[in-house]
Amino acid sequence: MSPIVKAMQRIAVEPQQILDRTIYLNAAQEHYLKRVLRSKVGDRFVAMDGRGQWWEAQLVMDEDGSLLGEIDRQLDVLTELPVSVTLFAALPKGSGFDEVVRQTTELGVSRIVPVFSQRTLLNPSSNKLKRWRRIATEAAEQSERQIVPELSEPLSFREAVAAIGDVPAYFCVARGTVPHFHAALQTALQEVSLRDLSIFIGPEGGWTTDEVRQAKDTG
Repeated sequence: MSPIVKAMQRIAVEPQQILDRTIYLNAAQEHYLKRVLRSKVGDRFVAMDGRGQWWEAQLVMDEDGSLLGEIDRQLDVLTELPVSVTLFAALPKGSGFDEVVRQTTELGVSRIVPVFSQRTLLNPSSNKLKRWRRIATEAAEQSERQIVPELSEPLSFREAVAAIGDVPAYFCVARGTVPHFHAALQTALQEVSLRDLSIFIGPEGGWTTDEVRQAKDTG
């Protein structure tokens, strides 16, 4: 990717916003480009669909005076981890999950699943979920991700453990005699070629003894 493209603003768009090489910006995106970034007709930006596709586009003006993106070319980029990581994260108190979403998106996770643990105090509203998805989108734009991580509805601990399926999963505890997570991963990589991975991280105070037992029982 050229240095010029690297310097361009990233805008995450939905696939349905793209029609015949034209990007129909929504009101929030148009406001951000026009009012916040002071972008003008002719300026260029990178559009990303959050599913792995990037395009270089140019701002043009529609007949009604609104801004559109005119696609010049598709960009061949690879910024994702070689392993698809699903993070099952116990909900912390307050607004702590905002930073969990932001920072793990920047680190490259593919999916984030909020989990109600026995020590969870937060009961998030639907507005919280919308906020977390917006944070994930913004963090993906800023960190030049090819995808925007999927942010699932919160699950109970039992539902989360049942949702793992056949994917290798690691249950992280703060203390104990278990192997370090990095060492466990190194061992796994020597045995198989990992493509998918699930990681469970606990809340303040860690997982309870009962939750650790449930995790062990599921392997």
